[in-house]
Amino acid sequence: MDSPSTPFRIGFILTPEYSLMSLTAAVEPLRAANHLAGRELYRPSYYSVAGGFAASTSGGGFQTMALHEAEPLDLALVVAGGNPLLYRDPAVTRGLRVLAQRKIPLGGISGGAAVLARLGMMEGRRFTLHWAHVEALAEMMPDLLIERALYVVDRDRLTCAGGIAALDMMCALIARDHGADFAREVAEWFIHTRPRMADEPQLSPTAERLELRNPLLVRGVELMFGHLAEPLTPDQIAGQVGCSARQLQRLFNAELGVPMMDFYREMRLKKAHELVGQTSLSMLDIALVTGFTSAAHFSRLYSQRFGLPPMRQRQTLRRQSG
Repeated sequence: MDSPSTPFRIGFILTPEYSLMSLTAAVEPLRAANHLAGRELYRPSYYSVAGGFAASTSGGGFQTMALHEAEPLDLALVVAGGNPLLYRDPAVTRGLRVLAQRKIPLGGISGGAAVLARLGMMEGRRFTLHWAHVEALAEMMPDLLIERALYVVDRDRLTCAGGIAALDMMCALIARDHGADFAREVAEWFIHTRPRMADEPQLSPTAERLELRNPLLVRGVELMFGHLAEPLTPDQIAGQVGCSARQLQRLFNAELGVPMMDFYREMRLKKAHELVGQTSLSMLDIALVTGFTSAAHFSRLYSQRFGLPPMRQRQTLRRQSG
């Protein structure tokens, strides 16, 4: 297994009323990965505003360092329970802004994305959070790109709905870093025989919308949905699904009548079309959210698919809607 010599450092920022289950579901896969690899692949650390013991809603908890003492990190994840839309703490705000200024990738577990969103740190990024907060956050900030998904990876933002979804997101992270076979080993360590894909079940399942029945095809489509901003290669998709790229390609051709990567591009273009009509994002931002290398490249493919350049399409849609 190829892997970097230095461990990947993940900081968990604990807010009051965080869920111990959500946090441990994220931490335990990292511990298992280290154990199975026989060396330290991941190094978790824990932070709260003041440091010390941070109790969870269940009474258990973690020993933490003060947020202003945060060590160098490769990823910082906010873990929030209760009602994160009401959570305000100037020290957390300062700490997160420092991390953002350092260009450290950020994310949220359960309600953590709501904390980031209120600070303007999820603009132009697809993300998810616990279903209990989706409607309220969408009403408060209607321009956000919220998905009703288990987890979403959008460039430098990783978010999940909390609970066991944290385990699924960490397995996706481990698969990215160390391969799908190793990620499956980690999942099986917890009798979690199939890491769930991003699109199930918090979102209306893709399988139902497309009337898919083959489980390999379902997983492939759902994996694509979770990775629109940084499209996966055929080998990466097949590896995480658990079959060969050739076998998966045959399934796409047989059941959907289209090559796998053509289907993936169509999924990204449809999401872009939705963003063109329903948001005020710039065309460059939409290109980045949907995994196109430049605004010009995106505009060309969009025009071929929908008959108009995206900006003209937006103008047309707005005229039609009055």
